[in-house]
Amino acid sequence: MADHEALHIKGGILVGPQDVRDQLWVVGGRITYRRPAAEPAGTVTGWVLPGLVDAHCHVGLEAHGAVEPDVAERQALTDRAAGALLLRDAGSPSDTRWTDERADLPKIIRAGRHIARTRRYIRNYAHEIEPGDLAAYVRREARRGDGWVKLVGDWIDRETGDLAPCWPKDALAEAMDAAHQEGARVTAHCFAEESLADLVEAGIDCVEHATGLTDDTIPLFAAHGVAIVPTLVNIATFPQLAEGGRTRYPRWTDHMLRLHRRRYDTVRDAHDAGIAVYAGTDAGGGLPHGLIAAEVAELVTAGLPVAAALSAATWGARDWLGRPGLEEGAPADFVVYDEDPRTDVAILGAPRRIVLRGAVLG
Repeated sequence: MADHEALHIKGGILVGPQDVRDQLWVVGGRITYRRPAAEPAGTVTGWVLPGLVDAHCHVGLEAHGAVEPDVAERQALTDRAAGALLLRDAGSPSDTRWTDERADLPKIIRAGRHIARTRRYIRNYAHEIEPGDLAAYVRREARRGDGWVKLVGDWIDRETGDLAPCWPKDALAEAMDAAHQEGARVTAHCFAEESLADLVEAGIDCVEHATGLTDDTIPLFAAHGVAIVPTLVNIATFPQLAEGGRTRYPRWTDHMLRLHRRRYDTVRDAHDAGIAVYAGTDAGGGLPHGLIAAEVAELVTAGLPVAAALSAATWGARDWLGRPGLEEGAPADFVVYDEDPRTDVAILGAPRRIVLRGAVLG
């Protein structure tokens, strides 16, 4: 569609969970609710949501580390086909800024490269450093990213044979201050229980996975306004991962299985306590891209109301990340479905049309 041509969208326009309008137009790649003077070049009918958000994925990353641009492109296109048009890349060793010049690819909000303790994370993924260097590396990644920095908060400690925190509290506090001075928020990979209180008290903004939340730390997260991205489609892989390490690390195996068994209760209790929960898949490491609909379904299985689960990947997630949804003048990034996704989140798995920057792509 040329820039001067208008596109007419009719049906159920889900501007918000309770704000439903019956039509909008796309003019010059942007949304308007005012009928344009020009006759629309075409009409699309259906139920419309803002482009879905995958709030934890890794474009440019696979199990072995960084990938070539053609692989990163396929990852982004897979997310686009699933309706995920805004991606928070929660750590990648690849430089994917070239995607910003591609109008046909989802928008990526980058957290730079993971920052991990030496020999305490997946090989080839992270800057592996010691606590004395943490603040300097956080400042560096804050300047390279798009408003986020990603820490590895805990990982297996080979000496104890179990999950353990990676950073002392004083180093965390200095690092959080450095990020916030640079205008960036900080998130951290955390599976276990022990690191969470220190991270919150140091000033963390978000925790990924958060399977270690307990009755003690859930109120702490709620009081400090710390969000979580549970990545339940990734947590589903814990049993397979755990059993693979049973011979060498039996304590770690049993711990991972306990975290997996209580995963739904953990997420439901967090939501019920008022903790903001957002949808992310952890695609790009061991998981394929394009799983955002499955993640939203997992949030519902965990006990979130359908409206809350949808918001975790649409209205709420976009507001959290500072990106518009279906407001007047916003970029025309949205997904069209045959049915109302508020009746059944499984509908998210079958987008009929993808509209990205005003172009109808499918």
